[in-house]
Amino acid sequence: MSLAPLKAGPVIRGLSDYISNALEKELPAAVSEKAKHHLLDTLASMVSGAALPPGRKALDYTRLQGGTPEATVAGSDILTSAVNAALANGMTAHADETDDSHFASRSHLGCGVVPAAFAMAEKEGATGAALLKAVVLGYDIGGRLTVALGADRLYEGGHSTHSFAPLFGAAAASGALARLPAEQVRWMLSYTAQQASGVNCWQRDTDHIEKAFDFGGMAARNAVTAATMVQAGFTGIDDVFSGPRNFFFTFAPEDAAPELLIAELGQRYEVLHTNIKKWTVGSPIQAVLDSVQALVLENNLTADDIAAIDIRMSDKEAHVVDNRTMAAVNLQYLVCVMVLDRTVSFASAHDDARIDKPSISALKKVVTLMADPDLPRRQPTIEIQTFDGRVLPHQTLAVRGTPANPMDREEVANKAYDLLVIPLGEEKAQALIDKIWRIEQVTNVCELRALLTPGGALV
Repeated sequence: MSLAPLKAGPVIRGLSDYISNALEKELPAAVSEKAKHHLLDTLASMVSGAALPPGRKALDYTRLQGGTPEATVAGSDILTSAVNAALANGMTAHADETDDSHFASRSHLGCGVVPAAFAMAEKEGATGAALLKAVVLGYDIGGRLTVALGADRLYEGGHSTHSFAPLFGAAAASGALARLPAEQVRWMLSYTAQQASGVNCWQRDTDHIEKAFDFGGMAARNAVTAATMVQAGFTGIDDVFSGPRNFFFTFAPEDAAPELLIAELGQRYEVLHTNIKKWTVGSPIQAVLDSVQALVLENNLTADDIAAIDIRMSDKEAHVVDNRTMAAVNLQYLVCVMVLDRTVSFASAHDDARIDKPSISALKKVVTLMADPDLPRRQPTIEIQTFDGRVLPHQTLAVRGTPANPMDREEVANKAYDLLVIPLGEEKAQALIDKIWRIEQVTNVCELRALLTPGGALV
């Protein structure tokens, strides 16, 4: 095997050129608006997640690391290095199941892309407009990465698509904000590829702490590390995507399609194809809650009316939400909450103590979850049987918050306010929301620091 340097191939040339010039391109109005939704939604997830167990662990760890005061850890008084902040904010963003998700790549893009982009934007003193463009870029690249690898095959092979996609998206955003020229972007992508990892045994993590690292913290940290090392003068190979023993050869030797990484860049924006969760619970439960709420409200049902609730879900995801310890991913618990409360709030979705309450335990006895190999992912069927003999079926094909049924600005703001108001207070929560809607007017992203910090000044 020759050790001579290889010229950069067309895929990495096209990708690196696009990343290095991304902040100079104007965004279509609809893309800019949707990007604001996801930026706000993820920042709110970071702030609220800082108070949850995975977030508290991330904050405790970050305090021990010290670091040059370059970037904020949202929901805390910590200023630290961009690398450390990206790690902590990535974990808080996925401290539960509040953050967004991207169906095609089988990943949660926001919890990797936004923390990395925000940390780099603070470090560089970037404008709000630059931050928004970097976020859009991150979704574009992350949303294509595992598709190019073959997302389903990668996942079934034991690799974590939830780690790979946000890593490359976060790296693209970081490299753009670092203003790396195309050659350095290619080196950065090589360092990114060397750090690509993730094993989907995260499904066994009942505490959600390792999962928060796998989905968000690791991706954001590794991405900012790659960008800042090259920014500091590190060199690398020019094309990690082609030639002997390349990235695609390693992870997708049979069905890789590297050209999909650059397909329709600047024409098809993945942020428009990313879900924002209406309910702050696991993605497979979203359609179930939409359906159960519709049946309960349309038929004016109470728990006393219901003889059985039968739920059929794809066998690829039923096990992820089946009677889990953590309330926000426990399908049976959340169905009971929906029947009893007629809605599911952030507070009720995180009330682990309520799982064993008598009213929940009694209703859970009539809830049955069945894994169905013939159902596609995210399209469960629900059937409620009543004591008076009615059989009430429902299937939600377009969950609220998905591209086919998107949430509007007011709905996104209301969700964000619910997440922000307890840690930040009413005034600061609303001020942050208003600031994100006018993010193009922010001359330095560091202006947002005080709005992400509970109770006063950073230290």
